[in-house]
Order: sequence, then structure tokens, then C-alpha cells
Amino acid sequence: MTIQICSQPTSDWEAFIASQPQASVYHQPAWAQLACEVFGLRAWYLESRNSTGQLQGVLQVVRQYGPLLGSYLTSMPYFNYGGALAGDVTVREALMSAARHLSQQLNCRYLELRDTVPAGANWQTRTDKVSMILNLPVDAPTLDKQLGAKLRAQTRRAERESATTHVGSLELLDDFYDVFCRNMHALGTPVYPKRFFAQLLRRFAHCTALVVIRAADKPMAAGLLVFDGTTAEIPWAACREDAKPQGFNMKLYLEALQLSITRGCRRFDFGRTTAGSGTWRFKAQWGAQPVQLYWHRWERGTNANTAVQAAIPGKWRTRVSRAWSLLPLSVVNAVGPYVSPRLPW
Repeated sequence: MTIQICSQPTSDWEAFIASQPQASVYHQPAWAQLACEVFGLRAWYLESRNSTGQLQGVLQVVRQYGPLLGSYLTSMPYFNYGGALAGDVTVREALMSAARHLSQQLNCRYLELRDTVPAGANWQTRTDKVSMILNLPVDAPTLDKQLGAKLRAQTRRAERESATTHVGSLELLDDFYDVFCRNMHALGTPVYPKRFFAQLLRRFAHCTALVVIRAADKPMAAGLLVFDGTTAEIPWAACREDAKPQGFNMKLYLEALQLSITRGCRRFDFGRTTAGSGTWRFKAQWGAQPVQLYWHRWERGTNANTAVQAAIPGKWRTRVSRAWSLLPLSVVNAVGPYVSPRLPW
């Protein structure tokens, strides 16, 4: 086995990824390239080959910079999944070790690999995050029955406000971004720049869609979906605070579920969340079940037995988020796109 670290993926990456049953759409190098193009970051592509030169494992990492954190490597930043991909555990562990060595060479503060399966004992592991997964029925009428009377009533509340549903791509970006910015401000979180979503929708037009719920010609709720084979994921969804009492957030998710069924999906990924949190409960009410995520970490100056923490301490996150949410919306929308790429999403 040989491990190489490349500045660009070699030509056989995509074919290898397509052959691996554990691969996600985010293992495709185009997702790392997207982050580098939009945010001016740098990526490294690690590959393992056998004695005949055949590719047997891949791992892509992206380097980010932050004023408080210094530099750090992530696979994959901005998305929920990543990590080393290989059919053999030994190959996977070798790629992870090579990424750790690269982090040390680059004097990074930490390395984070966002895996769905646990690694060996030589890694710190964050297990505070889960994905919420719902198995989808074969058609919308069956979904309607599956949800139950109470949830159906909540999803139909928005219809009394003459809500309309719109599915598309770039032509809906302004609507999506308006709602997304408002929601991120309420959460006290810097917003991504609009060009990030624009580039994402252009580059991945074949596997993405925007869903927007409007009323009185205004966007009330919106979400971005990513389709990966028979799985649909909604990594970003938002609803105006003043629209939630009318059930616009519930209608958004219903429409997203129905669209996913129409496109032949059999699983719906509500995205990552912290177990037991308010968003966890919101997603669980749809019948979604938690699937453990394993975010493997190496941190400079620590060992594998050290308790792993989030990159930014909780007390600081709370204070900064509170202060950010108190700033005028126009200010945070102008400053947020410059701040967000440097945060450990």
C-alpha cells in the first residue's frame, strides 16, 4: 500500500467512489473544489494504491482559517459527511493517519473527519451529533397516513394563508436567501454568502433543488435539498419567525418529503442535530430516527484519551450568538459572508 497526497484528484477518483457502497455524494471531489473556489481555501486529496497502482481508498481535506482557532483541516467543511472512503479498514485507517500527519506538518490546530462509522482507539471522537433519518413510503398518500392526524393538521395550517409551493433552482435563490438570512440572524449565526449557494446550485444542478413556500407574494419558508441516489437530504432549511405560528415550516417539510418520494427516494435525511435538542424533537415528530455520527478528531497537544470538545467552547458560542442576533439585520447580512467561511461548520 502507498499513500499519496495530491493537490488535485486523479482521473480515477470518481469511478472508485461510484464503486463504493458506503460513499456519499460529498465524497466527490467537486464538493471540496466548490469550497475552495467560493471561499479561497485549499484542499488536499489523499489516495491509497495497491502494488499494481489500483486506487483502493480516498480522503479529501480542506484547510480553513479562523481568527481564534488558527488553521484546521476538515473533511468535509460546510457539509455533514466526509471522511476516508475505502473498502478495507486497514486502508481507511492508513488514510486517516496520513491526514493527521499532514495536519501536523501544516501546524494545524486540529483535524476533523466527519464519519458515519467509528474508527480505532487512536482517535478522539465527537458523538454529540446525529443524523435524523426517515424511511419514506412509496407514495404521497401512504406518507399522509403515516404522519398521523395531528401532524397532518399542522402541515395544512398554512393553506388557510393561501400558501403556494415553488420548486426550482437558481430562479428561487433570492427567495431562499431572504428567509435563510433572517433565520440565521435569529439564531445568532453568521450567514453564508449568496454566491456559495449560487455556485452550489449551478455545479450540482442535477442533484439539488430549492423548495420555497410563499404567501402574499413573500417567501415564508425555504429549503435546499441534495439528492444522493435514493436518499434526499435537506442540509439547509429556514422559516421566518413570524410565519411559524401559521405552520409554514411544517408545510415546507411536507413538500420536501413529497418531492423526495416523487424523485424515487426511499430515505429522507433531516440533517445533523444535537441529540435531545429542540431541532432533534422537531425532526423526531416526523418519525425520523437518530443515526449516530462519528466525528474523529486529532488536536495538537492532546492524545486519543483526552475528552473531545466542540471547536468553540459552548459559553463563548452562546455569548457571541446572543450579541450577533442583537445587531441590525442589514449589518449582519453585510458582515456575515466574510465571517462564516472561517467558522468550523
